[in-house]
Amino acid sequence: MLTYKLSENITPCPPEDVFGEGGPKPGQYVVVVTPGEWEEKRGLFDMGLELDPAVQEIVSTKAEVNFDSLTGNFLIPDRKALGERDWRFSFALDEKGIVFIDATGKAAEMTDSIARSKQTNRPCLERFLYDFLEEIVKDDLHLMEKMEKELDEFEDRILAEEDKLDLKRINHMRAQMRELRIHYEQLIDMTQELEENENGFFKEKDLRYLHLFMNRMLRLSDIATSVRDHTTQVRELYQTQLDVRQNRTMTLLTVIATIFMPLTLITGWYGMNFHYMPELEYRWSYPAVFLVCLAIAVGCLVFFKKKKWM
Repeated sequence: MLTYKLSENITPCPPEDVFGEGGPKPGQYVVVVTPGEWEEKRGLFDMGLELDPAVQEIVSTKAEVNFDSLTGNFLIPDRKALGERDWRFSFALDEKGIVFIDATGKAAEMTDSIARSKQTNRPCLERFLYDFLEEIVKDDLHLMEKMEKELDEFEDRILAEEDKLDLKRINHMRAQMRELRIHYEQLIDMTQELEENENGFFKEKDLRYLHLFMNRMLRLSDIATSVRDHTTQVRELYQTQLDVRQNRTMTLLTVIATIFMPLTLITGWYGMNFHYMPELEYRWSYPAVFLVCLAIAVGCLVFFKKKKWM
């Protein structure tokens, strides 16, 4: 069990500094426990739990109101392996503090990061929640900016008519943005639930921290939607370029077929070899037909060039 006091910094401390025989001592706290420790020591926190935090089956990020507490879950996609790995843990909180029930170590890692990097002149549970939620999404803007640059490079390569393009990567980015957007929507719902403050755990003046985070989530959700739309545009651009290439090929084949149609007619006509075809007996028939065929081919080429069909 890891215990912290909420002061100017989140200060690690032994459990005895936070809990007495009758329950939590004065002052707010943050605790990280494993599922086994939670089952063993849950009475120590003196929370009025109607809904037990779901430790085993976590399928989304959400918060639920109890009679005298709040419980909920975090499902956090791993930004280094979006769509492949995520972190799942539960929490319970009241006006005295918050308890994370985590077997993965992610909650402890995030809390330690906040303890090392954050400092405030007004320590409170609301500010810790804001810092904790910010820790979840701290690198997301940079991640989406990198994806935007990668998509821009894809567009340049498509317009340069490069053949070797990894379309699977575009589909993968689209799926990643869909997962992030769903994650943001769940965080927005959770923040709204906390901001409702149904049990009166949070001070009205400190609810602004939750409101700030929700506004940031709305902006990140809009950016994720924009990046996802960009992947669709890149796919459509690639399909358009394929269509242009096919049209060029079809145009070239049509031009060739058009040039050879009159030549085929001439060769077919004189290939009949009827006995009474006087041209067959003329000395200059072959050169004349050759020149006519050449003139037809050149005339067609000049015509198509003027029409810009070639």
